[in-house]
Amino acid sequence: MATFLESSYSLVHQDNAADTPTLQELRTALEKGSDESKIETMKRVLTIMLNGNAMPDLLMHIIRFVMPSKSKALKKLLYMYYEVCPKLDANGKLKQEMILVCNGIRMDLQHANEYIRGNTLRFLTKLREPELIEPLLAPARQCLEHRHSYVRKNAVFAIASIYQHSESLMPDAPELIQAFLESESDNTCKRNAFAALLGISHEKALEYLSGVFEGIPNASELLQLVELEFIRQDAVQNQGNKARYLRLIFNLLEAKESTVVYEAASSLTALTTNPVAVKAAAAKFIELAIKESDNNVKLIVLEKVNQLRKTNMGILDDLTMEILRVLSSPDLDVRRKSLELAMDMVSSKNVEEVVLLLKKELSKTVDEQYEKNNEYRSLLIHSIHQCAIKFSEVAQSVVGLLMEFIADFNNASAVDVITFVKEVVEKFPKLRSSIVERLVATLGEVRAGKVYRGSLWIVGEYSLEESDIQGAWKRIRASLGEIPIVASEARLLEEQPNGDAPPAEQINGHAKPAAPTGSRKVLADGTYATESALTSQASAKAKLDAVKAAQKPPLRQLILDGDYYLATVLSSTLTKLVMRHSEISSDERRTNALRAEAMLIMISIVRAGQSPFVKAPIDEDSIDRIMSCVRSLAEFSQKKDLEVAFLEDTRKAFRAMVQVEEKSRAEKDALTKAQTAIQVDDNISIRQFSKKSAVDGAEEISQDLEKATAGDDTSATKNLTSKLSRVVQLTGFSDPVYAEAYVQVNQFDIILDVLLVNQTRETLQNMSVEFATLGDLKVVERPVTQNLPALDFLNVQATIKVSSTDTGVIFGNVVYDGAHSTDTQVVILNDVHVDIMDYIVPAHCTETQFRSMWTEFEWENKVNINATMGKGKGLRDFLARLMAVTNMSCLTPEASLGGECQFLSANLYARSVFGEDALANLSVEQEGDNGPVTGFMRIRSRSQGLALSLGSLKALAKIGETA
Repeated sequence: MATFLESSYSLVHQDNAADTPTLQELRTALEKGSDESKIETMKRVLTIMLNGNAMPDLLMHIIRFVMPSKSKALKKLLYMYYEVCPKLDANGKLKQEMILVCNGIRMDLQHANEYIRGNTLRFLTKLREPELIEPLLAPARQCLEHRHSYVRKNAVFAIASIYQHSESLMPDAPELIQAFLESESDNTCKRNAFAALLGISHEKALEYLSGVFEGIPNASELLQLVELEFIRQDAVQNQGNKARYLRLIFNLLEAKESTVVYEAASSLTALTTNPVAVKAAAAKFIELAIKESDNNVKLIVLEKVNQLRKTNMGILDDLTMEILRVLSSPDLDVRRKSLELAMDMVSSKNVEEVVLLLKKELSKTVDEQYEKNNEYRSLLIHSIHQCAIKFSEVAQSVVGLLMEFIADFNNASAVDVITFVKEVVEKFPKLRSSIVERLVATLGEVRAGKVYRGSLWIVGEYSLEESDIQGAWKRIRASLGEIPIVASEARLLEEQPNGDAPPAEQINGHAKPAAPTGSRKVLADGTYATESALTSQASAKAKLDAVKAAQKPPLRQLILDGDYYLATVLSSTLTKLVMRHSEISSDERRTNALRAEAMLIMISIVRAGQSPFVKAPIDEDSIDRIMSCVRSLAEFSQKKDLEVAFLEDTRKAFRAMVQVEEKSRAEKDALTKAQTAIQVDDNISIRQFSKKSAVDGAEEISQDLEKATAGDDTSATKNLTSKLSRVVQLTGFSDPVYAEAYVQVNQFDIILDVLLVNQTRETLQNMSVEFATLGDLKVVERPVTQNLPALDFLNVQATIKVSSTDTGVIFGNVVYDGAHSTDTQVVILNDVHVDIMDYIVPAHCTETQFRSMWTEFEWENKVNINATMGKGKGLRDFLARLMAVTNMSCLTPEASLGGECQFLSANLYARSVFGEDALANLSVEQEGDNGPVTGFMRIRSRSQGLALSLGSLKALAKIGETA
């Protein structure tokens, strides 16, 4: 890690390398320019140096013309230059010019201005050459006693850095810093001093902490934070101090500063897994989520609570109500996170309290107007649904409340409610009668087609008594209006008071307005005009629209608007009601009357769908479904199989679906418990027999350190084959320079590790690799310029930032000097195409969310599929391979995909690391057992790039070959 930090510098992007000034131009600007022009010149020099050109010939000019300046901005740039400029000659010895630099640094360390002293001390922490540091020791020590705190706090770090890299130059640094720490009064200086002491001498830091241990709760916030960091490390090394540290951390949980409370709670959970300590830390995290106004802080601490819940199952259940207090936040993401966490922690002990609170929040969405009110209501309804399904004792108390939202105009909320009611009415037979009665009473208020379909299905399946059937029939008839529909609509058109209605003629039994003849009219300006048939038809159409816009019953309005799927559900419901009435009632006359009325309604709907009174004509599938219901009503008394199909098979199918969902929920809960369960044959950790690095929080600390230094990258554990698959050949074998790159993806960055091989017998001077990009890619770190000896090789790296999942291309070339100084040789590199699959991960969402996003997203890419499968491979194998190639998860339930069939349809979903959603619908079929798979996949996303990139995958064409 130390070696890695030694070679790290700031990255400065050079916009146009062609505008680089010559060495003579830079010398002239430094020699003759003013301080303002020198500042701009120094910025250009630093940019050029950080992009690989060391420019060693400028050192003397900068010493002569920049170092004497009194400009603070120029002085800061000067020390940046000292940091990156080459200080050693070709033999590895200190350059002679650096003696002048050392003298200038010494003078600045004794400067009267505290800013210049502090800035110089900050540069001193970057020096590694003992010959340069040795003359600066005395003035650096003196800075510890400076009157200004800015100088003292930087002097502490400078001395610690000198001791850390050249201990022989200042062997008494720990004692010096400890003495300074005990006499210092400024909080920032004390914090820096303790942090420095912690880095160079753990024993001295422990000695100081032991002396001020009792006063830590009353110390400043900055000092408390760094002392907590030390305590977390020392508790691993010195187990005897752990009990005392835990008592101190418990006291710090009551601190006023939120940062101290957060670090104390994190340290507490790292040092112990005691249930009391875990619950205390979680309570403080929740308190921070309630108290802090920053939404990012709320999300972070809620995630910390979620991690504690996963590792300590059941311990935090008592804090469920406290988590729900976070719902007072106006941000929807925070509310969603708290509700998800609360639903994972709800138990039979607190479910009634949770549901009561959710009820209050649901009523607030009606009385008050929140930001994103509809989305929040959907979240609450979904949470109540989860509670009711998981704990049956609360189902009865919430079903009545939720049914009040069935008439809600917000489609998503109402659909969630009707889905919940369908599940409850199947699982709890005692509630069926009251639910059906309540549902029938609301049929006249429902305005959403999806909700009406669900309501009609429930009424048709669970109206088991004669009184229920009669009540449902009356409500349906009232919601449908006058029958036949065509005749009543035509009569309403004729009764319009806006002038005389146009004459109508009977065509195929339909009332159709006749086209009026032309007439002569006088306009407002006194001129004559002729009213043509076109304008008369427009007038008739306006009257027709007025008829449609008149107040109509909801079911009638939905059918006239073209919702024929609802019409088919209505036909099926009426058929079920008639068949069930025939079973439970001995009144055949009443049954026959219901049968005749049902047939009249169905035929009337078909005729209306073929008339001009609807917005869109009825489709053939809907006609077939409605007519099959008519035939079933006519024949069910002779064919009992029809009654079984309508009254029993549909209920069995829905019951099986509910059971599958219950099974999947149980499997998910079992998997979660299995991940956190302690097995009887697990290893027992005995502290006395364990290595120091394996005790308590040491493992977590080491993991944090590895993550911070990118040490736990999964590529470290990948085998050689997977690494070789990411190697891209950039040049040919016959080129003077052979190049290949290992493409490594790290979150939002792409690192190109380029191997360069000199295949000639001459040294290649000033060789550099230049990269450029197409798409949402940006080169942020360029390889440095180097000399490559004959038949030798070297590795260089380039870092490229990725900002979206659009398709990107990286291209470039290798440039080096030829035999003459004016010759430049160029080797063109092959293109590197960015694999967007590295940025897409499988994800899950509900069916309602999928349909909502599918309707909302405007970009669609339709991909035709024609693949040849291997022997014995079917459509399920094709789906599995497709999911592996596209990194998408299947949302279609396993039960819906079961069985052998020559056709398969499934919904797929994934999310990118940038938060973009990717939806896909797959529809494929296979000819025969081993025939080709044909069909298409429709991909939708919010952005065009993601939809096109997913659909243009080369692997899609090879799925069948590799499956």
